[in-house]
Amino acid sequence: MNSYEDITARIISREDAGRIFSPSFRENNSIVFTNGCFDLLHRGHVYYLSRTRQLGDLLVVGLNTDSSVARIKGPGRPLSGERSRAEVLASLVFVDYVILFEEDTPLELILALRPDILVKGGDYKPEDIVGYHEVLSWGGRVETIPLLEGYSTSSIIRKMGG
Repeated sequence: MNSYEDITARIISREDAGRIFSPSFRENNSIVFTNGCFDLLHRGHVYYLSRTRQLGDLLVVGLNTDSSVARIKGPGRPLSGERSRAEVLASLVFVDYVILFEEDTPLELILALRPDILVKGGDYKPEDIVGYHEVLSWGGRVETIPLLEGYSTSSIIRKMGG
């Protein structure tokens, strides 16, 4: 990655993903998918995303839009706008692509991408992860990554008095 333009080019649409992740591309590359709000990027996120990327050839992060974050997290969230959050994520060396999604869950995006590996944090039981059954149905797998203790956006906001 050499420039700001390289970073922003890694923020793609579902349609772009359909073109990039062609059948021939998929023959030689395993797609790892995770999702979240990533409202205030912190050490726990960096740890989680770097570990997630190690599970396959390419990491795609589904990022909740601002309206989706507000519905899920409540008033005052997100702290950072979706474009800002997307650019910060896309600047990480272990994140290959970022795709924004409007829905409250990433199920539609998972169905469109058909990732080989679906990943969430260790606070989830695999069978409770949105997309679990679907990913298994096409021969993929679902993994959890242990969380780095003591790091969460909510705890940071509380420390700041919010």
